[in-house]
Amino acid sequence: MLLFASDVHLAAHRPGAVAAFSAFLSGPVRRADRLYLLGDVFDLWLGDDDDRRPHPEVEVALAETVAAGVPIDLIRGNHDFLLGDAFAERTGCGLVAEPLVIEVGGERAVLLHGDTLCTRDVEYQAFRHYARDPGNQRAFLARPIEERAREAAGIRATSDTRTRLKPEDIMDVTDEEVVRVLSECAAARMIHGHTHRPAIHELDLDVGPATRIVLGDWYDRGTVLVWDEVGCRLMSPERLSA
Repeated sequence: MLLFASDVHLAAHRPGAVAAFSAFLSGPVRRADRLYLLGDVFDLWLGDDDDRRPHPEVEVALAETVAAGVPIDLIRGNHDFLLGDAFAERTGCGLVAEPLVIEVGGERAVLLHGDTLCTRDVEYQAFRHYARDPGNQRAFLARPIEERAREAAGIRATSDTRTRLKPEDIMDVTDEEVVRVLSECAAARMIHGHTHRPAIHELDLDVGPATRIVLGDWYDRGTVLVWDEVGCRLMSPERLSA
């Protein structure tokens, strides 16, 4: 059984999500063959020295899960793209580049956070390019964490204001980019998060049928994708624990 989750957005002001994620790691995940976390596990990660709550306790829970024999692969999201080698060493999680292609039962699936699929949001894509630049990241991480936190708060406030003014379709994926990535990866299944719109979309491409599975956020109940011998299905962590 493979498990997939995204957009947990763990933060001190969301103790319910922290508790639910910890229970998920210590419960259903222990029965899985592997867990894939597709970005935004943390609501705001300012560098591997960011030891604000709940980061340390989440790191311990991740490390205990890996030590119990369940590998965890993690793709960085737009809220935690500064996850680095020190985090990976402390937790045992594998930080993997996107798109990540896996093969299950002879079927290829491409995994990614999902923000790169939102190509209509030109303003966001420009910021993403800037924020992912290694030189810009080194300069940011060299500053005191208090200063980083102030800048991040300002960026988030500006982003929230602009997001409210954008049409909904601009912040969703574009069909053309979905098709391009599926074709480039020679995959018939795509799994991503980011848009917070959980659903399973059946696609009819020129090369044959395909499926795009969108994971939900954990603001309310949370969404987990289960892939086992029965197939793929979206479930809540609570239902998976039952």
